[in-house]
Formats: sequence, C-alpha cells, structure tokens
Amino acid sequence: MFSGSHALKIWLAAVVLTLTGVSAPAYAAYPDQPVRIVLPYAPSAAGDIVMRILQPLLSDELGQPVVIEYKSGAGGNIGSQAVARAAPDGYTLVLGATNNFVINQYLYKDMGYDPLTDFEPIGKVVDVPAFIYLNTEIPAKDFAQFRDYAKAHPGELNYGTPGAGTTPALSGWLLSEAVQGDLVAIQYRGSGPGVQALLANEIQVYIGGYGIASSYLSTGKIIPLAVASAQRFDALPDVPTTAEVGIGDAVVSNWWGLAAPVGTDKAIIDTLSAALQKALANPDAREKLAKLGFVVEPGSPEQFKASLAREAPYWKDVIEKSGVKLN
Repeated sequence: MFSGSHALKIWLAAVVLTLTGVSAPAYAAYPDQPVRIVLPYAPSAAGDIVMRILQPLLSDELGQPVVIEYKSGAGGNIGSQAVARAAPDGYTLVLGATNNFVINQYLYKDMGYDPLTDFEPIGKVVDVPAFIYLNTEIPAKDFAQFRDYAKAHPGELNYGTPGAGTTPALSGWLLSEAVQGDLVAIQYRGSGPGVQALLANEIQVYIGGYGIASSYLSTGKIIPLAVASAQRFDALPDVPTTAEVGIGDAVVSNWWGLAAPVGTDKAIIDTLSAALQKALANPDAREKLAKLGFVVEPGSPEQFKASLAREAPYWKDVIEKSGVKLN
C-alpha cells in the first residue's frame, strides 16, 4: 500500500502530465506518411502526364512522398470507386477526369458510388481545351466550309473517339447535331490510335487536346478548325473558338481534378488544396503544362465543388438526348 503522501505525489504528477499534454496521445500533424493518388486510367493518360510534372512539387509541399497508383477499368470507375470506399484520412486521393465526376453516373446503371456525394473535392488541376481536327483531304479550309460540306454529305464523314461515353465521344455527337452532318462514330482504344486513324483518313474528324496532335500539324495532313475554350489558345492564336464559329458549347473540353473520400476532415482538404495551388503556381510547371496543351485553373475546394454541381446537369441532358448507355 502507498502512503498518503506518496499517493498524493503520484496524483500531482499525473495532473502535471495531463496539463502539459505529455500524457495525452501524440497526434502527428497531417501528413505523416506517403500520400497515394489513384489514377483510374492506364499510364501515359493525360492525367498521368500532368501528375508526373506536379508529383515532386506536391511531395515538397506536403513533406511526404506522393505516390501514383494506376487502377484502370470501366471508364475509370474501378479506380474511382476504390478511392470513394477508402478511409477518409487524406492518404488516398483520386485524380479523375470529367467522366469520373460528372458523366459516368449517367452512363452506367450502377457504379456503386455517386461521385457528387462520395468525394470531397480538393481542386481542379487542369483544363484540356478540345480542338476539332479535320483531315485535309476533305475540301474545307475552315469551320464554315466544313459545316457546309458535312451538311451536304450526311453520313459520309467519320469521327473518332477514344472510347464510348468519353468527352470527345459525346462532343462528337454534339458536333454532328450542330452541323447536321450525321457523322459516324468510330471507337478507338485511346487517343493515340484515333489520331493515327485521322492521319490515315480512316476518320475525317477527331476531337482532342493540343498535345495529342500538335506534332502532326506541320505534316499538312490535318488542320484545327476550332477550339472549345473561352479564349483562343496561345500556341494556335489563328484558330477560332467554338463560340466564334457559332456552335457555342457543342464541343466541350476535358479537365482533371483531385478529390478525397467524403468525410475527410476539412483541415486536411485545405492542406491538400494549398499544396496543389502552390504546385500549380510554380513557373516551371506552368510552362511545361502549357507546352503540352494544359491550362491551369487555380481555385478553392468550394469553387471546384460548385463547378461540379453546375456541369453535371449539362452532361445528364446530353446523355439522355444521345441515348448512350454503358453496362
């Protein structure tokens, strides 16, 4: 048995330890381990290229390694679902494209999650302004001439897509409607084969970013007719916007954004957002991204979340009108 004075000393020591916080569990500041970013597509996708540029900068900002994990399949649903079901601790994130946030839920019967409610948005990373590319064997030098030709030859022109339900595929359908050309969709496994088919005139139209076709523009086999952007693209200032050629948002650009599982603490989201914004502000990174056709769009988690809510109904309407459904 302890004496009264000895028991009192033990009690006082416990009080001191409690007041100084020494006896409390030591909670390390976030992050205290590597952060995993799941890319729901195969390596070399546009998002992969972007993340390879930002990865070391994010690691420096967070003070922990940032690891990229590829988990492709089902239009990005497999990797996205894995993140939606992950622990909301800030250590498993998803870098998804437009499809993964505001399109796939209207294309697939049951994805097992809802991207609008099962993710905490961190921020939009980049936009990829979409160009309408035309094979030069078609007798058209600008968009007006293309529209006239397509309307006069319904069903004779093909447009390629990197997969059913993707933004280029849906934009191709919208373009066909806008020019009343009854364009025929040809599916390819990615943008690379689609561009090669365009060069070979197997298809006459392809919608995609600057980076996928810029090196072929000097061949004279393809020309850009318009770009889906609020303003003209710096590298191709003579190419008009889709608004300028009169089709509004009939062609829509792709974009990539970063998100965490729903329930992730706001302080963690803010930490990740701050790291992302600093990485995107890096002059060297911005220059590299611009040369590849990516446009940086800084913004808060709240701004990204609001943009998702605005864009989702647009794609829901497009999918209902087009009749596209995937299993």
